[in-house]
Amino acid sequence: MSAETDLIKLYSGRILALAADMPRTERLENPTATAKKRAPLCGSTVTVDVFVKDGVISDYGQDVKACALGQAAAAVVGANVVGLTPQQVQEGRDALLAMLKSDGPVPPAPFDALEVLQPAKDYKNRHASIMLAFEATLDALQNQSATA
Repeated sequence: MSAETDLIKLYSGRILALAADMPRTERLENPTATAKKRAPLCGSTVTVDVFVKDGVISDYGQDVKACALGQAAAAVVGANVVGLTPQQVQEGRDALLAMLKSDGPVPPAPFDALEVLQPAKDYKNRHASIMLAFEATLDALQNQSATA
């Protein structure tokens, strides 16, 4: 099988559907923190706004300029991050990274839909884009903690 055929398979219908139906794409008017992350290799960027109340994400907005893989990951993060603590977001990020880099299991709920990205583990040049939504969210949460 050629590399081009493998890449076409990587962009499955499920990944494209997630990317096309990304939730929470409006930036927040009054976030408690904002962060922007960029994948240097491909130039993908994700900007995240969080509103944290009582230690829990109560609102979330994102501006995603990434490939379909990065968009799919951002769609799953955006659909599930409200109501979570920073620790739960960190656990989701760590599980996704382990799945991609060290053949770890699919992240547990609420991030189990990231299973769709398992084929991307063989495409190391795509990992940074896939991780952007988590990385930006965690940066925003850390910024929020530093200013609280």
